[in-house]
Amino acid sequence: MTSTARAAQSANGQAHASTPANSRTAEAIGSLRTRLAALARSHGRDVAVCLAFVALAGWVTHGLWPNPNGRVLALNPEDQTLYEWFLAADTKFAFGDWGLLTDRLNAPDGVNLLNNTTVIALGTVFTPVTLAFGVPVTFALIAGTSLAGTAIAWYFFFSRVLGGSWLAAALGAWLCGFGPGIVSQNNSHLHMTAQWLVPVMVWLVIRLARAADPAARPEGVDRRRVVTSALWLAAVVIVQVFIGEEVLFLTAVTMVVLAIGYALARRDYARRVLPKFVAGMMIAVCVSGAALIYPLWFQFRGPGSVPNGVFSAHFFSADLASFTAISPLSVLGSEESARLSTGSAEYNTFLGWPLVLVAAGCVIWLVREPLVRAITAAGVVMAWLALGPKLVIDGERTTIPGPYLALVGLPVVEGALPMRFALTLLPLVATLLVVAFDRARAHVSRPVRLLVPAAVVVSLLAIFPKPLPTEDRPPLPQFISGGYWRQCVEPGGVLVPVPLPTPPEPWPMRWAAAANTDFGVPEGFFIAPYGREGRASMGTYKQPTSQLLALVAKQGGRPEIGEPQRREAREDVEFWGASCVAVAADQPHHEDLVATLEALYGPSTKIADAWTWKVG
Repeated sequence: MTSTARAAQSANGQAHASTPANSRTAEAIGSLRTRLAALARSHGRDVAVCLAFVALAGWVTHGLWPNPNGRVLALNPEDQTLYEWFLAADTKFAFGDWGLLTDRLNAPDGVNLLNNTTVIALGTVFTPVTLAFGVPVTFALIAGTSLAGTAIAWYFFFSRVLGGSWLAAALGAWLCGFGPGIVSQNNSHLHMTAQWLVPVMVWLVIRLARAADPAARPEGVDRRRVVTSALWLAAVVIVQVFIGEEVLFLTAVTMVVLAIGYALARRDYARRVLPKFVAGMMIAVCVSGAALIYPLWFQFRGPGSVPNGVFSAHFFSADLASFTAISPLSVLGSEESARLSTGSAEYNTFLGWPLVLVAAGCVIWLVREPLVRAITAAGVVMAWLALGPKLVIDGERTTIPGPYLALVGLPVVEGALPMRFALTLLPLVATLLVVAFDRARAHVSRPVRLLVPAAVVVSLLAIFPKPLPTEDRPPLPQFISGGYWRQCVEPGGVLVPVPLPTPPEPWPMRWAAAANTDFGVPEGFFIAPYGREGRASMGTYKQPTSQLLALVAKQGGRPEIGEPQRREAREDVEFWGASCVAVAADQPHHEDLVATLEALYGPSTKIADAWTWKVG
């Protein structure tokens, strides 16, 4: 056989051998396409709803996205600065530094992280984003994903657990994730808007109750599911503590009231379920309590802990008139209604009169259903608690007592603001709307089938959110953004930005956040026990040099500096443990500040766009 013939025969053999392989590849591709098509048909609506929520979250927060480093939430820039510092500090947890007392703020005393509204779990998870793109990008990403994630989680709860139709579930989930209170809290309160674990907790409680029902299956109580539900609930509670304890507290209170209301409406069911349900809940409490015993001890008894809440329950009480008002952050809202709240981040009760009327009508129509009775009871209790110790009506503080008056001064409870109890109304009302929407669509009467769904949609459109207002903020000095600070203070040291940060003006904390808290700063914006008799305060007292520099930064001028001021300046940097003092070139009155600091510490050194003094 010639070489040409052998080559041809070999080629033919390879072709025949490759044919089955090609056929199998084609079959695999075809099978994959079939499965994807089936998946799209069965879950296409779910995907569309989730994408719609993501798009809406992007719409609400889009003002931050052209340039997260140069944009800030205009209605609450102070808290955004605080949370960016929190997120930067949280990166330490990803690298094994699990200390709950940080010396990166309020040097040298430090800050108890759990006493403050840190979001440790979120900051740890988003550490790669923070390190790669900077903490402002992480903040903007969490602000958007919290809204979308909360809505998506409630959508699957309503559609899978409650058994609602996809459209009813989508409407209810929209209210949970984009209702006026949540959008308002998204003005920098990341610990309040990251509520995507709340429907998971509710689902696990329901799963536990169903497993504890001996009549649910022929074999009786599903003990295995009781235990697994309890263990999963404990795990979710543990994670939620490190996202936002206040959300966990509000969820727990609401669930207790809701459970009592449901038990009274279905007493036979409650008697059947109660023994094993309580046993399962005790497992969840014991497991989560064992895991959280040290963090909770540290929060309430550890260094830097406080014995009371820092905010006044009387001041943060909801105005009765605000329940029917439409939020200024809604498309149909007006700035006039802002007077009914304490600030733009606390429009928690602004349900709007269309939604209040529709919800009341649904309650009257479906009041015989046990779930509706329980929701109504829980809603009334939570709304009543939101009114605070003394009722406020249309801006006027009355002497009429509210039920919250009995809670004033109680440990733990005192840390929750009364008006935030109203945030729980969103999922309660949403559940009511989901039930009413589907009951109406299945109703024999055509007017009911049309009127109720239309009323639900219109009431939600009235509170459709506007984008959160944003504005430009000054760029960081190149001294910080370019890493030149390392020429003045070593990582782990303390840098004194001038003027020093305070709760009303925490802007220098951006320096430390941009450096992922690789250096500490004195004073700042935080909660700590610097009040009278060790009670809670916002920030700390200022040292003499800090007071002097703050006055120059605000008013300008060059105060007379003598030996007493220089001695105090030396004592203050020694107290702070500082090794570097710095003034940025864009700081107002920086010429006067530089002159004052040179009189205190001697000649300065210009590094990039900052004047510095090595003082350690």
